[in-house]
Amino acid sequence: MKKIFLSLVFAVAAISFANAQSNAIGLKFGYGVDLSYQRSLSSNRLEFNLGLTDYHGNVGLQGLYQWVWDLSQLSDGFKWYAGVGAGVGVYDSNLSLAVLGNIGIEYNFNIPLQLALDWTPGFRIIPSTHFGAEGVKLGIRYKF
Repeated sequence: MKKIFLSLVFAVAAISFANAQSNAIGLKFGYGVDLSYQRSLSSNRLEFNLGLTDYHGNVGLQGLYQWVWDLSQLSDGFKWYAGVGAGVGVYDSNLSLAVLGNIGIEYNFNIPLQLALDWTPGFRIIPSTHFGAEGVKLGIRYKF
């Protein structure tokens, strides 16, 4: 009975530890800096980025739904993802609303560290309509 109980405790602890490392928080560097948070939804996830886009005080919030695929044939820990979402912000003292796309690749280390490179083009709707892309960003996140 003790062995079954200890085995059950060990299995629950292992599952909890594995699930505990499905979320991540960190920074994304590129055109400005973002505070980035990822929330796992089984095999896919949500990503939220709050950032300063440049040195003129422009600030924005992005919310993305990302589909995540395994790339372990390259090496264990590699994944790629694509997503869609929206962004709201203040740019040049105007409220801005955008529809976003997202594509990237990430590497998850055996320690709770994740590195990612991604590109997030967007189509701004408000205040004026135009397409824009900030370029590639480097994400460094702590997984928990």
